[in-house]
Amino acid sequence: MIYTEQTPNPESLKFVMNRMLFKGTADFQDRVVAIEWSPLAASLFELPYVNGVYISNNFVTITKAFNYKWEEVMSLLKTHIKDYVESDRPLIREGYQAYVNAIKAQDSDSEDYSKEDEEIVGRIKELLDTYVRPAVEMDGGNISFKGYRQGVVSVELQGSCSGCPSSTITLKNGIEGMLKRMIPEITEVIATNG
Repeated sequence: MIYTEQTPNPESLKFVMNRMLFKGTADFQDRVVAIEWSPLAASLFELPYVNGVYISNNFVTITKAFNYKWEEVMSLLKTHIKDYVESDRPLIREGYQAYVNAIKAQDSDSEDYSKEDEEIVGRIKELLDTYVRPAVEMDGGNISFKGYRQGVVSVELQGSCSGCPSSTITLKNGIEGMLKRMIPEITEVIATNG
């Protein structure tokens, strides 16, 4: 079974299945990485209207090219995803999680914060993981901590949240407001391009 859910991003749609597809998150913003690591994402990138594929748990979020309408492509995508998953071909190649973990290790090494701010950074990460990430995942996306300097928190948005027109409102009114209330040292939250 497959059904769709709207996301706050008008260019992204969440395709939900009644089975686990991938434990974790797999974000493919270009064809090259998709070809290397995800046969499903690679097959979706062959379609001219697919600009991004995000796979997590029991859903696939597709970001389409802006010059297509969902009414034109939604049923085609549903059929494509359903047929692919039912064929029992691999969705994500072996070794992908190790690849992601290596990138995360590099990223955490490159997280931008000073040693004096470790306690605040720990609290920020806990709040993002506990309160923000589950809500963002429900909308077909992901958020990750990138840095903290002089009261400014940097985060990266993925999946349907990347490039979403309402992500700025969510970031400023929702995430920034909550973090400022919980951690008074925070003055601003900004999104980076990874």
